[in-house]
Amino acid sequence: MQITSKFTTAVHILTCIDIFGDERRVTSDFLSGSTGVNAVIIRNVLSQLRTAGIVNTRQGSGGAHLAKALDEITLYDVYKAVDCVDDEGLFHFHENPNADCPVGRNIHRVMDGRLTAAQKAFENELKKTTLAQVVADTRKIISEE
Repeated sequence: MQITSKFTTAVHILTCIDIFGDERRVTSDFLSGSTGVNAVIIRNVLSQLRTAGIVNTRQGSGGAHLAKALDEITLYDVYKAVDCVDDEGLFHFHENPNADCPVGRNIHRVMDGRLTAAQKAFENELKKTTLAQVVADTRKIISEE
């Protein structure tokens, strides 16, 4: 089980857009420098955020801007926007449990509901946190440095 780093990269990007957007153009090159992630990947994540209606971007060096207020964007919105989890869900089962083994033939029946419940709990937690909270905490820590 692992969520791709696109999720945390996207949160980093959105935080930078808010914190630096008033003083400079927030470009993929700038974001690449802040995140330590290749600019091509940054542009891909920005494209996904744009498709989800979370950011606006302009070709060239126009930079990125938030399309919604920070308090209207939850971590769940970001998580869904960047496709962190495929259609199979957060947890992946090994491909071919042995049907001749009593554990192998029953493990799905035992685990599937539990894993679905765990994923729903995780996603519900993400829905509780807005980007406004993330940015406020980031600004607070920056001011204390």
